[in-house]
Amino acid sequence: MRFLHAMIRVNDLDAALRFFCEGLGLRQVRRHDSEQGRYSLIFLSADEDAHLGAHDGLRGQAEVELTWNWPDENGVAETYSGGRNFGHLAYEVDDIYALCRHLAAMGVSINRPPRDGQMAFVRSPDGISVELLQKGPALALAPAQPWASMINTGSW
Repeated sequence: MRFLHAMIRVNDLDAALRFFCEGLGLRQVRRHDSEQGRYSLIFLSADEDAHLGAHDGLRGQAEVELTWNWPDENGVAETYSGGRNFGHLAYEVDDIYALCRHLAAMGVSINRPPRDGQMAFVRSPDGISVELLQKGPALALAPAQPWASMINTGSW
């Protein structure tokens, strides 16, 4: 048995793609749009996880599937809430301070700052909790500013 992907439903596909691709650096490895079913499935993977499969084309060893259900014929979109009940997605990152600076510059709230140089939590536009873990040992014995004095916000 092997892990394939985690699926999350998104309310705003553009905002979700901006967060996961521009913010976290994932890339789309494949996409399926169903006119009949009125939905899109977008599979994202980190570069370190992406590889070419013998029959599938580009796939990720660990993927996030964004499911976007299209608005109905009246233009009414289904909404989702309660991202916390999902748990969280976790990504190992090369430089947790740099990634948190990048996300903050994009307007993403750093709910649990990387005070320890090792772990942070942010939320996607749909409220999905995302854990960021520093690859290898913590970056600094003395936490860097502004993270060292930043308090936790919201829930994570």
